[in-house]
Order: sequence, then structure tokens, then C-alpha cells
Amino acid sequence: MSAIHQSGTRKRAVARATLTKGTGIVRINRQALSSIPKTLYRSKIEEPLLLAGDAIKKINISVNVFGGGINSQADAIRTAIAKSLAEHDKKLKKLFLDYDRSLLVPDVRRKETHKPGNHGKARASRQTSYR
Repeated sequence: MSAIHQSGTRKRAVARATLTKGTGIVRINRQALSSIPKTLYRSKIEEPLLLAGDAIKKINISVNVFGGGINSQADAIRTAIAKSLAEHDKKLKKLFLDYDRSLLVPDVRRKETHKPGNHGKARASRQTSYR
């Protein structure tokens, strides 16, 4: 098996995952996954790994992530890992799509831009007086 490279994005965060033969080690920015505190972000990252089950025991996953915030980075990592696992094992693609479509398809929502005029928020405007 040659190395498999895939990327995942969310807002401004970009994650690049590399799968190689190995012993089941998962590294994020050169740190072991176990060093990340048990939070919502770690559970998001582990989702595709738990679904894959025994398929990941013979491969190492290395992820490089930058940009965005913590939540966006976790979503980008999750997408990158899922896409690379789906390329490694074709059966996992259907499993990932049936479980949650956002594992393989990135979330494209962005923050809405401000409109012209001094109104505060993106959609806010002054109340119109008719009398």
C-alpha cells in the first residue's frame, strides 16, 4: 500500500491526512491523538476511526492542520480522515455516507458578510417609521 493523501476543509481550516502502513498510530500536528484532552473536539475526530473499527489497526494516520478555530479544525480533521479511510477501503465510503454525510462532504457554510451602511450586524437595519 502506498501512502494515501486526502484533505478536508471547514471555514478557514485545512487538514491534510496521510495514511501509511503501520500499527494504528494517529498523529495530529506530530502529537498523538491521546494527548488531545477528552472534549467534543476529540470525539468529533474519533468518529470515523470508531466507525472504521479494525480497518485502522494496520495503518498509521498523520494529519497536518492549520487555520481556523478549534471547532473548524476538528471538522476539517474529521473530513480528511474519513476521506482517506474511504479511499483505502471502498466499503467504508457507503458506511460513512449512511452514518453522516458530513464525514465525506465538507460543510460549506460561511459567516455572512456585512452589508453597506452603518447598521451593526450583517442583516440588521434601522426600523422604518411610516408616520
